[in-house]
Amino acid sequence: MAEEALELLARVSRLEEPLEELRALGVAVQALPLSALRERAPDIRLGSLFALLNVNDREQVALCVSILERFLQAVDPLYVIQNFREELQKGLFHPDDSVKLLTIAQAIKSLSRIAQTQDGLEALFASSFLVDLKNVMATSDLVRYRVYELVVEISSVSADSLNYCANSGLISELIEELTGDDVLVRATSIEMVTSLAYTKHGRQYLAQQGIIDKISNIIIGADSDPFSGFYLPGFVKFFGNLAIVDSPQQICERYPIFMEKVFGMAEGHDPTMIGVAVDTLAILGSNVEGKQVLQKAGSRFQHLLNRIGHQAKNPPAELRLRCLDAISSLLYLSPDQQTEDLLGMTESWFAALSSQPLELFRSISTQPFPDLHCGALRVFTAIANQPWAQKLMLDSPGFVEYIVDRSVEPDKASKDAKYELVKALVNSKTIAEIFGNQYYLRLRAYLHEGPYYVKAVSTTAVEGAE
Repeated sequence: MAEEALELLARVSRLEEPLEELRALGVAVQALPLSALRERAPDIRLGSLFALLNVNDREQVALCVSILERFLQAVDPLYVIQNFREELQKGLFHPDDSVKLLTIAQAIKSLSRIAQTQDGLEALFASSFLVDLKNVMATSDLVRYRVYELVVEISSVSADSLNYCANSGLISELIEELTGDDVLVRATSIEMVTSLAYTKHGRQYLAQQGIIDKISNIIIGADSDPFSGFYLPGFVKFFGNLAIVDSPQQICERYPIFMEKVFGMAEGHDPTMIGVAVDTLAILGSNVEGKQVLQKAGSRFQHLLNRIGHQAKNPPAELRLRCLDAISSLLYLSPDQQTEDLLGMTESWFAALSSQPLELFRSISTQPFPDLHCGALRVFTAIANQPWAQKLMLDSPGFVEYIVDRSVEPDKASKDAKYELVKALVNSKTIAEIFGNQYYLRLRAYLHEGPYYVKAVSTTAVEGAE
């Protein structure tokens, strides 16, 4: 198959009317696994395909773009930039946007690799290619965003690469879009700025330039902006991610508007905003420091937990699933985190979710909706290694029987989720003491048999039976 594709590639370069061969080549390369293409990477000659882009024929251009995208996944990005720099520069100014986007996608992969060395950075920022990228940004919003994506990716490599990008003026342009009047552009820009904040040097830059303060001020002013719904979710998620990679306590203390806005969104009636708030609480509560920040909110957070528990059992289904995942994140404690205070905290949070929280999640886990079924099992798994939860499970009539009953899991995802619950119970140091030997041995047998075990059914032959 690879031989056939390479023969077709060689043939199209010799034809004046290559459409039929391009169609066949397109089918051939899509059918080939990438591993087969990578094995023949040294034999792939892409020059002819780049040359075939220079026509006023939409089908031919579309076919070439599709084929190039597939071949380029198998070729080293540095090889592409070293051998097809001129073709890529021409591609930036091609009248067809799909060619521009293909070129920029390759530029991102190639230039990101080059930017990982000092020599590469100097060569990159001294070349005309960067000038061409800046010029082509005016083509369309989509092209402009891909250039910003490249800038953020290069900036994330090191403090030096960030300085080069900052000096080019491109980061300043991104920040201007973030604080500009176009709400849709704001929504896109904040995602890229959030990516920049994942690195320590990126966070330091954003703080030094006053950008984090600007984002906080925009959130403060959002109440008076009727269009804030477009960008507010992204701005709130920015602080949620910032808190988890930095220090939840410091971020929440320095930017109190963040927590206030998250709580306000969760207490509101807009399902979209509730979903964002719940996701953010899940991120914040995924580590101990974040949990302690939430605990300091006292009765307000307890009331919010009750609201999240209510949402977990009422439509829409997508929000129910997000609530279940947030509950799992908030309640989980690793064995080394299980101090008396933290165990008391998660027990009180679980109790705040509903008047009968164990039965709430058990009822969800028996519903015929695989996503929700697995979501409820993940809640049980999150608390399975905590002694207070094990006692609740044991005291709930029929609960342990439900755990070891394989017949209630209808699909692979459900079987896997149940198996993770059993594994979490068996691996707990307190399970044998709390559950007793009989149940503990049944759980161990389940774990040993694996998630997909089916008990053999013996049959007896009856004379005269058909």
